[in-house]
Amino acid sequence: MNVANSSRRAIIGSIAISIAFVMELTLVPLVLPAIQSYYDLSLSQLAWVFNSYGFSVAVGVLLGGWFGDSIGVRKVFTAGVLMFATGALVVGFANSYEMVIAGRVLQGFGGGVFSPLVPLLLTRAVPERPGKILIIWGSVTGYAAAFAPLVLSQTVTFAGWQSVFVLFAVISMVALAISGRMRRGEPIGARSAVPKLSMLFTAPNLWIVFAYICCTYGAITFYLFRLPLWLADSGYQVTIIGFVLATIWMSFSIVGTSLRNLVDSARVRTIMLAAPLLIALGFPVAYFAAGLSGFLLSAVLIGAGFACGNAPSTQMVLRFAPDGLQAISASLDITFARLGGVLTVAFLAQAEFANLILFVFATSLVAMICALIASSNIRNLEY
Repeated sequence: MNVANSSRRAIIGSIAISIAFVMELTLVPLVLPAIQSYYDLSLSQLAWVFNSYGFSVAVGVLLGGWFGDSIGVRKVFTAGVLMFATGALVVGFANSYEMVIAGRVLQGFGGGVFSPLVPLLLTRAVPERPGKILIIWGSVTGYAAAFAPLVLSQTVTFAGWQSVFVLFAVISMVALAISGRMRRGEPIGARSAVPKLSMLFTAPNLWIVFAYICCTYGAITFYLFRLPLWLADSGYQVTIIGFVLATIWMSFSIVGTSLRNLVDSARVRTIMLAAPLLIALGFPVAYFAAGLSGFLLSAVLIGAGFACGNAPSTQMVLRFAPDGLQAISASLDITFARLGGVLTVAFLAQAEFANLILFVFATSLVAMICALIASSNIRNLEY
Protein backbone atom coordinates (compact mmCIF):
# COMPACT_ATOMS: atom_id res chain seq x y z
CA MET A 1 0.00 0.00 0.00
CA ASN A 2 1.45 3.40 -0.99
CA VAL A 3 1.68 6.40 1.30
CA ALA A 4 -1.15 8.32 -0.43
CA ASN A 5 -3.64 5.47 0.01
CA SER A 6 -2.55 4.97 3.60
CA SER A 7 -3.04 8.67 4.36
CA ARG A 8 -6.49 8.65 2.80
CA ARG A 9 -7.47 5.65 4.91
CA ALA A 10 -6.16 7.37 8.04
CA ILE A 11 -8.21 10.48 7.24
CA ILE A 12 -11.43 8.65 6.40
CA GLY A 13 -11.19 6.28 9.34
CA SER A 14 -10.36 9.03 11.83
CA ILE A 15 -13.20 11.27 10.66
CA ALA A 16 -15.64 8.34 10.68
CA ILE A 17 -14.94 7.45 14.31
CA SER A 18 -15.13 11.16 15.21
CA ILE A 19 -18.62 11.23 13.71
CA ALA A 20 -19.68 8.38 16.01
CA PHE A 21 -18.15 10.19 18.99
CA VAL A 22 -19.87 13.50 18.21
CA MET A 23 -23.20 11.88 17.29
CA GLU A 24 -23.33 10.56 20.86
CA LEU A 25 -23.92 14.14 21.98
CA THR A 26 -27.04 14.49 19.82
CA LEU A 27 -28.53 11.01 19.60
CA VAL A 28 -28.27 9.97 23.25
CA PRO A 29 -30.24 13.03 24.47
CA LEU A 30 -32.79 12.18 21.78
CA VAL A 31 -33.45 8.74 23.28
CA LEU A 32 -33.26 9.69 26.98
CA PRO A 33 -37.07 9.87 27.38
CA ALA A 34 -37.38 6.41 25.78
CA ILE A 35 -34.69 4.94 28.06
CA GLN A 36 -36.39 6.45 31.09
CA SER A 37 -39.71 4.90 30.09
CA TYR A 38 -38.20 1.52 29.11
CA TYR A 39 -36.53 0.97 32.50
CA ASP A 40 -38.98 3.09 34.54
CA LEU A 41 -36.14 5.26 35.82
CA SER A 42 -36.26 8.22 38.15
CA LEU A 43 -34.69 11.47 37.03
CA SER A 44 -31.64 10.84 39.20
CA GLN A 45 -31.17 7.35 37.68
CA LEU A 46 -31.48 8.82 34.20
CA ALA A 47 -28.83 11.36 35.12
CA TRP A 48 -26.47 8.46 35.85
CA VAL A 49 -27.14 7.01 32.39
CA PHE A 50 -26.03 10.35 30.99
CA ASN A 51 -23.23 11.10 33.46
CA SER A 52 -21.54 7.68 33.58
CA TYR A 53 -20.44 8.21 29.98
CA GLY A 54 -19.21 11.77 30.53
CA PHE A 55 -17.21 10.89 33.62
CA SER A 56 -15.57 7.93 31.86
CA VAL A 57 -14.65 10.13 28.90
CA ALA A 58 -12.96 12.57 31.29
CA VAL A 59 -10.84 9.77 32.74
CA GLY A 60 -10.13 8.07 29.40
CA VAL A 61 -8.96 11.29 27.77
CA LEU A 62 -6.12 11.70 30.25
CA LEU A 63 -4.97 8.12 29.84
CA GLY A 64 -5.34 8.24 26.06
CA GLY A 65 -3.08 11.28 25.75
CA TRP A 66 -0.53 9.86 28.17
CA PHE A 67 -0.31 6.36 26.70
CA GLY A 68 -0.48 7.69 23.14
CA ASP A 69 2.73 9.60 23.80
CA SER A 70 4.41 6.73 25.64
CA ILE A 71 3.45 3.48 23.87
CA GLY A 72 2.22 4.62 20.47
CA VAL A 73 -0.75 6.49 19.02
CA ARG A 74 -1.91 3.71 16.71
CA LYS A 75 -2.11 0.99 19.39
CA VAL A 76 -3.91 3.19 21.87
CA PHE A 77 -6.31 4.50 19.20
CA THR A 78 -7.27 0.94 18.24
CA ALA A 79 -7.85 -0.09 21.85
CA GLY A 80 -10.03 2.96 22.46
CA VAL A 81 -12.21 2.35 19.41
CA LEU A 82 -12.71 -1.31 20.37
CA MET A 83 -13.78 -0.33 23.90
CA PHE A 84 -16.14 2.33 22.55
CA ALA A 85 -17.78 -0.15 20.16
CA THR A 86 -18.02 -2.91 22.77
CA GLY A 87 -19.57 -0.57 25.34
CA ALA A 88 -22.14 0.64 22.81
CA LEU A 89 -23.15 -2.97 22.06
CA VAL A 90 -23.48 -3.72 25.77
CA VAL A 91 -25.91 -0.80 26.10
CA GLY A 92 -27.78 -1.78 22.94
CA PHE A 93 -28.41 -5.32 24.18
CA ALA A 94 -28.71 -4.55 27.90
CA ASN A 95 -31.52 -6.20 29.81
CA SER A 96 -31.13 -4.13 32.97
CA TYR A 97 -30.36 -0.63 34.18
CA GLU A 98 -27.08 -1.88 35.66
CA MET A 99 -25.95 -3.25 32.29
CA VAL A 100 -26.73 0.09 30.68
CA ILE A 101 -24.50 1.86 33.20
CA ALA A 102 -21.69 -0.69 32.69
CA GLY A 103 -21.88 -0.30 28.94
CA ARG A 104 -21.92 3.49 29.16
CA VAL A 105 -18.82 3.44 31.37
CA LEU A 106 -16.92 1.23 28.91
CA GLN A 107 -18.14 3.22 25.91
CA GLY A 108 -17.18 6.54 27.48
CA PHE A 109 -13.77 5.32 28.58
CA GLY A 110 -13.00 4.07 25.07
CA GLY A 111 -14.21 7.33 23.53
CA GLY A 112 -12.01 9.26 25.91
CA VAL A 113 -9.00 7.14 25.02
CA PHE A 114 -9.20 7.60 21.24
CA SER A 115 -10.67 11.12 20.93
CA PRO A 116 -7.51 13.17 21.74
CA LEU A 117 -5.53 11.02 19.29
CA VAL A 118 -7.70 11.77 16.26
CA PRO A 119 -6.16 15.21 15.51
CA LEU A 120 -2.70 13.65 15.80
CA LEU A 121 -3.58 10.97 13.25
CA LEU A 122 -5.08 13.54 10.90
CA THR A 123 -2.22 16.04 11.04
CA ARG A 124 0.37 13.30 10.63
CA ALA A 125 -1.52 12.00 7.60
CA VAL A 126 -1.39 15.47 5.99
CA PRO A 127 1.68 17.12 7.53
CA GLU A 128 1.92 19.72 4.77
CA ARG A 129 -1.61 21.08 5.38
CA PRO A 130 -2.50 20.38 9.03
CA GLY A 131 -4.78 23.40 9.41
CA LYS A 132 -6.88 22.49 6.39
CA ILE A 133 -7.48 18.89 7.48
CA LEU A 134 -8.50 20.02 10.97
CA ILE A 135 -11.02 22.48 9.50
CA ILE A 136 -12.44 19.71 7.31
CA TRP A 137 -12.60 17.40 10.33
CA GLY A 138 -14.48 19.93 12.45
CA SER A 139 -16.91 20.83 9.68
CA VAL A 140 -17.80 17.25 8.76
CA THR A 141 -18.35 16.13 12.35
CA GLY A 142 -20.32 19.27 13.22
CA TYR A 143 -22.76 18.88 10.34
CA ALA A 144 -23.06 15.14 11.03
CA ALA A 145 -24.07 15.96 14.59
CA ALA A 146 -26.61 18.47 13.28
CA PHE A 147 -28.30 16.18 10.77
CA ALA A 148 -28.17 12.92 12.74
CA PRO A 149 -31.27 13.64 14.88
CA LEU A 150 -33.24 14.66 11.79
CA VAL A 151 -32.26 11.64 9.73
CA LEU A 152 -32.49 9.03 12.49
CA SER A 153 -35.46 10.19 14.57
CA GLN A 154 -37.84 7.98 12.57
CA THR A 155 -35.45 5.06 12.86
CA VAL A 156 -35.49 5.44 16.63
CA THR A 157 -39.29 5.50 16.58
CA PHE A 158 -39.58 2.21 14.69
CA ALA A 159 -36.44 0.31 15.70
CA GLY A 160 -36.21 1.44 19.31
CA TRP A 161 -33.65 3.42 21.26
CA GLN A 162 -31.26 0.44 21.22
CA SER A 163 -30.65 0.99 17.49
CA VAL A 164 -28.70 4.17 18.28
CA PHE A 165 -26.07 2.27 20.24
CA VAL A 166 -25.84 -0.50 17.66
CA LEU A 167 -25.22 2.23 15.08
CA PHE A 168 -22.35 3.62 17.19
CA ALA A 169 -20.75 0.16 17.26
CA VAL A 170 -21.16 -0.38 13.50
CA ILE A 171 -19.65 3.00 12.58
CA SER A 172 -16.77 2.40 15.00
CA MET A 173 -15.87 -0.98 13.56
CA VAL A 174 -16.11 0.29 9.97
CA ALA A 175 -13.85 3.22 10.89
CA LEU A 176 -11.35 0.85 12.51
CA ALA A 177 -11.40 -1.46 9.49
CA ILE A 178 -10.62 1.47 7.19
CA SER A 179 -7.91 3.09 9.28
CA GLY A 180 -6.46 -0.30 10.27
CA ARG A 181 -4.96 -0.75 6.84
CA MET A 182 -2.50 2.14 7.18
CA ARG A 183 1.01 1.43 6.05
CA ARG A 184 3.03 -0.22 8.80
CA GLY A 185 6.01 2.01 8.32
CA GLU A 186 4.02 5.17 8.88
CA PRO A 187 5.38 7.22 11.80
CA ILE A 188 2.12 7.45 13.75
CA GLY A 189 3.08 5.17 16.57
CA ALA A 190 6.38 6.75 17.42
CA ARG A 191 7.17 7.10 21.07
CA SER A 192 8.28 10.29 22.71
CA ALA A 193 9.86 11.17 26.01
CA VAL A 194 7.58 11.07 29.03
CA PRO A 195 6.46 14.69 29.58
CA LYS A 196 7.07 16.54 32.84
CA LEU A 197 3.53 17.08 34.02
CA SER A 198 4.67 19.34 36.86
CA MET A 199 5.20 22.06 34.25
CA LEU A 200 1.42 22.35 33.92
CA PHE A 201 1.29 23.97 37.35
CA THR A 202 3.61 26.74 36.20
CA ALA A 203 1.00 27.95 33.69
CA PRO A 204 -1.75 29.73 35.68
CA ASN A 205 -3.36 31.15 32.55
CA LEU A 206 -3.96 27.61 31.33
CA TRP A 207 -6.00 26.81 34.42
CA ILE A 208 -8.03 30.00 34.00
CA VAL A 209 -9.04 28.77 30.56
CA PHE A 210 -9.87 25.34 32.01
CA ALA A 211 -12.22 27.06 34.49
CA TYR A 212 -13.89 28.88 31.59
CA ILE A 213 -14.32 25.56 29.75
CA CYS A 214 -15.72 23.83 32.83
CA CYS A 215 -18.35 26.54 33.37
CA THR A 216 -19.53 26.94 29.78
CA TYR A 217 -19.49 23.27 28.82
CA GLY A 218 -21.16 22.33 32.10
CA ALA A 219 -24.17 24.51 31.31
CA ILE A 220 -24.32 23.29 27.71
CA THR A 221 -24.19 19.64 28.78
CA PHE A 222 -27.01 20.13 31.27
CA TYR A 223 -29.05 21.78 28.52
CA LEU A 224 -28.51 18.77 26.24
CA PHE A 225 -29.61 16.49 29.08
CA ARG A 226 -32.68 18.47 30.15
CA LEU A 227 -34.02 19.83 26.84
CA PRO A 228 -35.39 16.50 25.51
CA LEU A 229 -37.16 15.95 28.84
CA TRP A 230 -38.67 19.45 28.74
CA LEU A 231 -39.87 18.78 25.20
CA ALA A 232 -41.27 15.35 26.09
CA ASP A 233 -43.08 16.81 29.10
CA SER A 234 -44.61 19.38 26.75
CA GLY A 235 -46.02 16.59 24.57
CA TYR A 236 -43.59 16.73 21.65
CA GLN A 237 -42.76 13.50 19.82
CA VAL A 238 -39.27 12.17 19.08
CA THR A 239 -39.20 13.68 15.57
CA ILE A 240 -39.70 17.20 16.95
CA ILE A 241 -37.18 16.57 19.73
CA GLY A 242 -34.67 15.52 17.07
CA PHE A 243 -35.39 18.67 15.07
CA VAL A 244 -34.73 20.93 18.05
CA LEU A 245 -31.50 19.09 18.91
CA ALA A 246 -30.40 19.39 15.29
CA THR A 247 -31.00 23.14 15.51
CA ILE A 248 -28.42 23.39 18.30
CA TRP A 249 -25.74 21.78 16.17
CA MET A 250 -26.68 23.61 13.00
CA SER A 251 -26.38 26.90 14.90
CA PHE A 252 -23.05 25.69 16.30
CA SER A 253 -21.72 24.80 12.84
CA ILE A 254 -22.89 27.97 11.10
CA VAL A 255 -21.64 30.33 13.80
CA GLY A 256 -18.38 28.40 14.14
CA THR A 257 -17.76 28.64 10.40
CA SER A 258 -18.46 32.38 10.42
CA LEU A 259 -15.92 32.89 13.23
CA ARG A 260 -13.08 30.96 11.60
CA ASN A 261 -11.21 34.11 10.51
CA LEU A 262 -11.79 36.01 13.76
CA VAL A 263 -10.56 33.73 16.55
CA ASP A 264 -6.92 34.56 15.79
CA SER A 265 -7.54 38.31 16.09
CA ALA A 266 -8.07 40.77 18.89
CA ARG A 267 -11.80 40.02 18.67
CA VAL A 268 -11.26 36.76 20.53
CA ARG A 269 -12.17 38.53 23.81
CA THR A 270 -15.56 39.62 22.45
CA ILE A 271 -16.23 36.13 21.13
CA MET A 272 -15.35 34.46 24.42
CA LEU A 273 -17.50 36.90 26.38
CA ALA A 274 -20.43 36.27 24.04
CA ALA A 275 -20.46 32.55 24.85
CA PRO A 276 -21.62 32.68 28.51
CA LEU A 277 -24.04 35.52 27.72
CA LEU A 278 -25.75 33.51 24.99
CA ILE A 279 -25.82 30.37 27.15
CA ALA A 280 -27.30 32.21 30.12
CA LEU A 281 -30.00 33.72 27.88
CA GLY A 282 -30.85 30.37 26.28
CA PHE A 283 -32.00 28.73 29.52
CA PRO A 284 -34.86 31.05 30.50
CA VAL A 285 -35.99 31.18 26.87
CA ALA A 286 -36.29 27.38 26.89
CA TYR A 287 -38.11 27.27 30.20
CA PHE A 288 -40.61 29.97 29.36
CA ALA A 289 -40.93 28.81 25.74
CA ALA A 290 -44.34 29.54 24.28
CA GLY A 291 -44.59 26.75 21.75
CA LEU A 292 -42.00 25.23 19.47
CA SER A 293 -40.66 28.60 18.29
CA GLY A 294 -39.46 29.37 21.80
CA PHE A 295 -37.57 26.08 22.06
CA LEU A 296 -36.00 26.67 18.65
CA LEU A 297 -34.85 30.16 19.64
CA SER A 298 -33.33 28.72 22.80
CA ALA A 299 -31.53 26.04 20.75
CA VAL A 300 -30.10 28.68 18.42
CA LEU A 301 -28.78 30.71 21.38
CA ILE A 302 -27.17 27.68 23.03
CA GLY A 303 -25.61 26.49 19.77
CA ALA A 304 -24.20 29.96 19.05
CA GLY A 305 -22.84 30.18 22.60
CA PHE A 306 -21.22 26.79 22.22
CA ALA A 307 -19.51 27.91 19.00
CA CYS A 308 -18.29 31.16 20.57
CA GLY A 309 -16.69 29.30 23.47
CA ASN A 310 -15.37 26.21 21.70
CA ALA A 311 -12.69 27.30 19.22
CA PRO A 312 -11.34 30.31 21.18
CA SER A 313 -10.90 28.28 24.38
CA THR A 314 -9.12 25.46 22.53
CA GLN A 315 -6.89 28.02 20.85
CA MET A 316 -5.96 29.53 24.21
CA VAL A 317 -5.31 26.14 25.78
CA LEU A 318 -2.73 25.42 23.07
CA ARG A 319 -1.16 28.88 23.37
CA PHE A 320 -0.86 28.78 27.15
CA ALA A 321 0.30 25.14 27.25
CA PRO A 322 3.95 24.66 28.32
CA ASP A 323 6.37 23.52 25.64
CA GLY A 324 6.02 19.81 24.96
CA LEU A 325 2.71 19.53 26.80
CA GLN A 326 0.26 20.55 24.08
CA ALA A 327 -1.18 17.04 23.75
CA ILE A 328 -1.71 16.63 27.49
CA SER A 329 -3.18 20.13 27.70
CA ALA A 330 -5.61 19.30 24.88
CA SER A 331 -6.60 16.16 26.81
CA LEU A 332 -7.22 18.24 29.93
CA ASP A 333 -9.36 20.56 27.81
CA ILE A 334 -11.74 17.66 27.13
CA THR A 335 -11.49 16.41 30.71
CA PHE A 336 -12.55 19.72 32.23
CA ALA A 337 -15.36 20.05 29.70
CA ARG A 338 -16.72 16.62 30.55
CA LEU A 339 -16.28 17.04 34.29
CA GLY A 340 -18.13 20.35 34.10
CA GLY A 341 -20.99 18.53 32.41
CA VAL A 342 -20.99 15.64 34.87
CA LEU A 343 -21.04 17.90 37.93
CA THR A 344 -23.70 20.23 36.55
CA VAL A 345 -26.05 17.39 35.60
CA ALA A 346 -25.46 15.68 38.97
CA PHE A 347 -26.22 18.82 41.00
CA LEU A 348 -29.08 20.19 38.90
CA ALA A 349 -30.89 17.09 37.63
CA GLN A 350 -33.81 17.65 40.00
CA ALA A 351 -33.28 21.33 40.81
CA GLU A 352 -36.10 23.85 40.83
CA PHE A 353 -36.02 26.31 37.97
CA ALA A 354 -35.10 29.28 40.17
CA ASN A 355 -32.04 27.46 41.53
CA LEU A 356 -31.11 26.30 38.02
CA ILE A 357 -31.15 29.84 36.65
CA LEU A 358 -29.13 31.18 39.58
CA PHE A 359 -26.52 28.47 39.05
CA VAL A 360 -26.27 29.08 35.30
CA PHE A 361 -26.02 32.84 35.80
CA ALA A 362 -23.33 32.39 38.46
CA THR A 363 -21.21 30.06 36.32
CA SER A 364 -21.68 32.36 33.34
CA LEU A 365 -20.36 35.25 35.41
CA VAL A 366 -17.33 33.17 36.43
CA ALA A 367 -16.75 32.27 32.77
CA MET A 368 -16.87 35.94 31.76
CA ILE A 369 -14.28 36.87 34.39
CA CYS A 370 -12.03 34.04 33.19
CA ALA A 371 -12.46 35.20 29.60
CA LEU A 372 -11.43 38.75 30.49
CA ILE A 373 -8.30 37.57 32.32
CA ALA A 374 -7.26 35.01 29.70
CA SER A 375 -7.84 37.30 26.71
CA SER A 376 -5.84 40.07 28.40
CA ASN A 377 -2.90 37.77 29.13
CA ILE A 378 -2.82 36.28 25.67
CA ARG A 379 -1.76 39.66 24.32
CA ASN A 380 1.62 38.91 25.80
CA LEU A 381 1.92 35.95 23.43
CA GLU A 382 2.71 36.25 19.77
CA TYR A 383 -0.16 35.40 17.45
